[in-house]
Amino acid sequence: MGWAIALHGGAGDIPVDLPAERREPREAALRRILQIGVSALNAKCSPLDVVELVVCELENCPDFNAGKGSVLTTNGTVEMEACIMDGISKRCGAVSGVTTVVNPISLARKVMEKTPHIYLAFDGAESFAREQGLKTVDKSHFITPENIQRLKQAKESNRVQQDYTQPIKTPDEKVADGDSKLGTVGCVAVDGLGNLAAATSTGGLVNKMAGRIGDTPIIGAGTYANKLCAVSATGRGEAIIRDTVARDVAAVMEYKGLGLKEAAAYVVHEVTPKGTTGLVAVSGGGEVAMPFNTTGMFRASATEDGFMEVAIW
Repeated sequence: MGWAIALHGGAGDIPVDLPAERREPREAALRRILQIGVSALNAKCSPLDVVELVVCELENCPDFNAGKGSVLTTNGTVEMEACIMDGISKRCGAVSGVTTVVNPISLARKVMEKTPHIYLAFDGAESFAREQGLKTVDKSHFITPENIQRLKQAKESNRVQQDYTQPIKTPDEKVADGDSKLGTVGCVAVDGLGNLAAATSTGGLVNKMAGRIGDTPIIGAGTYANKLCAVSATGRGEAIIRDTVARDVAAVMEYKGLGLKEAAAYVVHEVTPKGTTGLVAVSGGGEVAMPFNTTGMFRASATEDGFMEVAIW
């Protein structure tokens, strides 16, 4: 048994010809942030601390759809969501409708540790963040020119867009520059003692209705951890909620007696509709699984025995 870590930057219809200027910064960010997580595990930080640290780094990276990179609602606003869960104790915290908090994942952890509740949303979550002294900024901080353009493209095509939807053709039939949306982020980790944790954060969907809540903050859907495994999912939130994806991985391990890789593969490829779901997961024994049924998933993982991977397709 040894430590293991896995993280993702979103799954979806990632074009195999994604331009290098779009692909390489994300790969570099995953590699850099993976190393931060590895260093923390080697320093004997708890898995809960590690997943919060890693997701904070991902939230601070504008190349992913969380924190600074969050996409816009149909109203042109940002509504961020996050969730964190400890495996052994099953303590968890979640937030939705966050508009000013720099690191929503840290707010989710505060909900877990400083309140009798699990889930806070919108004004209540914002007020609690200020009470706890978390760093906040003006709402305009999260509204980038790139995401304004993505919302414009989504409205022109009259659709709500999932992670890495193919570029949309503009009225003059030229393909819009770059992908239409960046990916939800997440991290799972286990230490050498079998302690597990999961964390997920997102800006949601391009052109989503204001007030829409996805799978990320819903325990058992986008995020889950128990004594068997820790899971962070990404993809089409509505499909992930319907199939309780993260909890299903743990349930298949518990009730069918499958190992992590077999359980995760079963849920992703046999339960969820094709093109909707990806996830990263670790088991209490240090096993890693990163299946997806989409075109690709930005992902990275490492284990104590020296294995390390950064991949997309």
